[in-house]
Amino acid sequence: MGHFTGTAPTGADEAPTPGTPAVGVLTRRPGTDVYQPQEDSHLLRDELRDHDVSGVRVADLCTGSGILALEAALLGARSVLAVDSCPAAVTAAATLCLDAPCPVQVELDDVTALTGYGLFDFLTCNPPYVPTPADPAEVRAAGPSHAWDAGTDGRDVIDRLCATAPALLSPGGTMLLVQSEFTGVTATLDALRRAGLSAEVARTRYIPFGPVLTSRATWLETTGLLESGRRVEELVVIRADKPGTGIRR
Repeated sequence: MGHFTGTAPTGADEAPTPGTPAVGVLTRRPGTDVYQPQEDSHLLRDELRDHDVSGVRVADLCTGSGILALEAALLGARSVLAVDSCPAAVTAAATLCLDAPCPVQVELDDVTALTGYGLFDFLTCNPPYVPTPADPAEVRAAGPSHAWDAGTDGRDVIDRLCATAPALLSPGGTMLLVQSEFTGVTATLDALRRAGLSAEVARTRYIPFGPVLTSRATWLETTGLLESGRRVEELVVIRADKPGTGIRR
């Protein structure tokens, strides 16, 4: 685990622990090893904007470029924790949030095994979720594959997030998670409910296949996940809420 340090604005609230807050604004695009904001990023950001996160603690898991962490800060969060397992992403997110209006702590850590950071009122997550054949080289597309490859059913990270999210949420807290239809929306809803959260589909959007799904369309057809000849994907944002008397967002 590692963290980036910086100076919080004068009078800013104390940031999450462990680690020292790093706050800032990006003046360049993330490097090629970092997931560039795409349609799923924008869909999750659109849903986030429909929630009131002013004055609360937010965590952005699988932060990538840090676009959601910065958005939460701009929407008035008290403090933000941004976490990714990719060192390049941590660097990019720390740069992006350098001048954010609240403390943003950027950590290199496993998002499915976070400990020591306390509870959060709001979580956002754009995890790896693309189904991937046993030999990913068969369908390799250019770019940081660690940001999307997620096992043959696309659930390697999502299932673990569903199981651990309740331990990160304050009572009454909310998580927003974006995924593909090909990852199993019902499976995610069921996993979250088994973990003790209420869960529902909050927002959807159909988009044409990008390079990653185009590269593995034939394989997806052979698995039965994709109808022959279809090249449109439904993105889904799922909202999960923890029972309790906390503030609903």
